Amino acid sequence: MSSPAIALLLTGHELMTGDTVDSNSALIARHLLSQGILVAEKCTVGDDPEALRTAITRLSQDHRAIIINGGLGPTDDDLTASIVADLCAAPLVEHPKARAHVEAWCERRRIRANPANMKQAWLPTGATLIDNPVGSAVGFALTLNNCLLLTTPGVPSELAAMLPAVADSLTATLGGAPAYIRRVQTFGVGESTIQQWAKELGDQWPTTVNLGFRAGMPQLELKLTVAHAHEVPDQTRAYELLEAKFGDHILGEGETQLAQVVQDALRRQRKTLTTAESCTGGLIASMITREPGSSTVFGTGFVTYANEAKQSLLAVSHQVLEESGAVSEAVVRQMVLGALDQSGADIGVAVSGIAGPDGGTEDKPVGTVWLAWGTREDLRAHCAQIPGSRTLFQQLVAAVALDLIRRHLLGLPALPHYFTRQAQ
Repeated sequence: MSSPAIALLLTGHELMTGDTVDSNSALIARHLLSQGILVAEKCTVGDDPEALRTAITRLSQDHRAIIINGGLGPTDDDLTASIVADLCAAPLVEHPKARAHVEAWCERRRIRANPANMKQAWLPTGATLIDNPVGSAVGFALTLNNCLLLTTPGVPSELAAMLPAVADSLTATLGGAPAYIRRVQTFGVGESTIQQWAKELGDQWPTTVNLGFRAGMPQLELKLTVAHAHEVPDQTRAYELLEAKFGDHILGEGETQLAQVVQDALRRQRKTLTTAESCTGGLIASMITREPGSSTVFGTGFVTYANEAKQSLLAVSHQVLEESGAVSEAVVRQMVLGALDQSGADIGVAVSGIAGPDGGTEDKPVGTVWLAWGTREDLRAHCAQIPGSRTLFQQLVAAVALDLIRRHLLGLPALPHYFTRQAQ
């Protein structure tokens, strides 16, 4: 795919100190790729006037367009407008539309516009405004060294709202054709495994389709990309090949989330879910309720971290706890049954494990977790080892618990690849 390329310039002291993690460049790159525009270079500098001048000058000589992200706010260290004005020999002037934008933003919040707010209305002479439908600082466009400069605020929600207009400005200047990207959400299978399976397909894999990945937690996004509309059937063929190989790990397309899939399945089947959590401390319930509409499928969850809570709230046997320990098949089975009895739900899941960093034994090392899931009539259990930090352990256990419920509801293989691989 032959595409125009641009540069990104990220600004801000907080990016240099690590106080803020740069997620904006990924947001920009993903959006522009869908328009057939590639990011060729990314540069990050602090709130230093000389560093900003040097970076903007160099990038403008090497690229046809630059997106400058950050430095448009009301404080003294927001320097983008003044630096660009200086480099372009376009003195700052109060822009009437920018002033009206700032005043309207303040009025909606019932605050009086002060000099710091109004600083955002002063832009380089001749600049073209880029509307900010969310925040107080508008962006602007100007040309330096025959390079298009597009400025955007550093707040991610504001940047996201402005990206369509930014992309329009770039395509009008640079050209480019939209890429055809099919985004597929998966859980429980890694990049290396998928890449190996794709290689094993050999000549069956369409050469026009590029397979890419975007790692996340807990999901992995696959990107099937083709350059032209007439290659979309090849894209469909590639998807079908992957689906045949590991379709039970595919959650859906676009921005589909694991908890959303579980909710949809529960809703279609007119069932409700309950959770009984020990080591995850309510994270499974949180994932479910994070998605809108959860009240129709989820009414009650239990966090029974202490053994006394398991006994009093879920009727887990004291004898079973003494003989088998809290991290055991017998306990998680009783946790599910107790949660079903107390909540009246149709299906439940329970987890009990050793999140670490302490508490492990030779028989049950840190990372051990027992899960039980299903109904009173069809209750299943499995023990797994999930290594990693305490936070990672909790996140993965919660996601696995939801995935097991998903599989149960959809009639998919009960033991997924991430369990069967461990058992081999």
